[in-house]
Amino acid sequence: MKVFIKTFVLPSLFLAFVSSSISAQTKRANATKKVETTRTVTTTRRTSGTSNRVSSNKVTYKKPTRKVVSVRSVPNKTVVKHKGQNYYYANNKFYTQARGRYIVIAPKVGFRIKTLPVGYKRIRLNDHNYYNAHGIFYIQINHEYEVVDPEIGTVVYELPDDYEKVTIDGLTYYEYANILYEKVQIDGTRAYEVVGIIEME
Repeated sequence: MKVFIKTFVLPSLFLAFVSSSISAQTKRANATKKVETTRTVTTTRRTSGTSNRVSSNKVTYKKPTRKVVSVRSVPNKTVVKHKGQNYYYANNKFYTQARGRYIVIAPKVGFRIKTLPVGYKRIRLNDHNYYNAHGIFYIQINHEYEVVDPEIGTVVYELPDDYEKVTIDGLTYYEYANILYEKVQIDGTRAYEVVGIIEME
């Protein structure tokens, strides 16, 4: 009987102990991997707590003054009426007029044009079609395209050349036309995700 216990029972118990120990270590290793993966995602896609609307008083621009582009004339312009005022659209840009000059502006939400600018990109998000052209978002309403604020979480893969870097509560963002973006990585590609809208005060 002692020989039977030494030959069969003890080795069986030893094997059972070793296999359960290996199994437990594997489970722990998997759990650790999962935690590390979660950490990586959270640091890569930083959520700063920026709400949808951010007061312009909380935004600090890296450059103290914004470059103002103005021209004397705008050939082939289209008049865009908005809240009783005339604005102008030509060459994929919007203008206002002051002191005999046309000044390039970011369009206001509600501006409407009949044809989308050249080079627009269609973005589908939450069953809505958006059209992004030169950093401006449009939706189609009947036979026109209206400037809108994009939804939080909308992703674009490039920003217009004249975007600005801003800081809010010590964190850096990218701003264009009062839209705040955060740089993110999607499938190894650099992109920009909409994280907020600046409310002008």
